[in-house]
Amino acid sequence: MKRMFRKGCQGQSMTEYVVVCAALAMALGIGMVDDQSVLWQLLQAFQLGYKKYSFALSIPT
Repeated sequence: MKRMFRKGCQGQSMTEYVVVCAALAMALGIGMVDDQSVLWQLLQAFQLGYKKYSFALSIPT
């Protein structure tokens, strides 16, 4: 009985994760027309963080 229940639940969390991520991306991307949308600012912050991180790694020790 226990095995049959576990087999039917496989993949449920992945579906929920995809739905939540898609809804979040749509909510952040609503104002993509201008350059000041939340999604654009988030992408710029990630780019700046990566540039700083790669610069710190390139400094010789």
